Amino acid sequence: MERVAAKPGGLAQRLAARGPQLLSAALAYSKPRLATFWYYAKVELAPPTPAEIPRAVDSMKAMVRAFQSGRLAQLTVKEALRNGLVATEVLMWFYIGEIIGKGGLIGYNV
Repeated sequence: MERVAAKPGGLAQRLAARGPQLLSAALAYSKPRLATFWYYAKVELAPPTPAEIPRAVDSMKAMVRAFQSGRLAQLTVKEALRNGLVATEVLMWFYIGEIIGKGGLIGYNV
């Protein structure tokens, strides 16, 4: 019974002794991954620049013209799936923003 009681203290001592080694290993593992994350986060999560806004408006006008002319029926399955996924992502971010703004899920038909 004494051996069982002594083990938790031994574990704590081993963790305390290896703590700096484990910390340095965790830092070495995460530094390149965090650098990659921040690189893409700065590019992808940045708000649109004033130069990008007219391009977005032109893109929306082209999409409306394509819808009116019936060109949407000639989309490939891959393009249609991609467009659907992008629309779903935008819709989900809208809903998440609404939930955060409201402060909870109460009042939504989930």
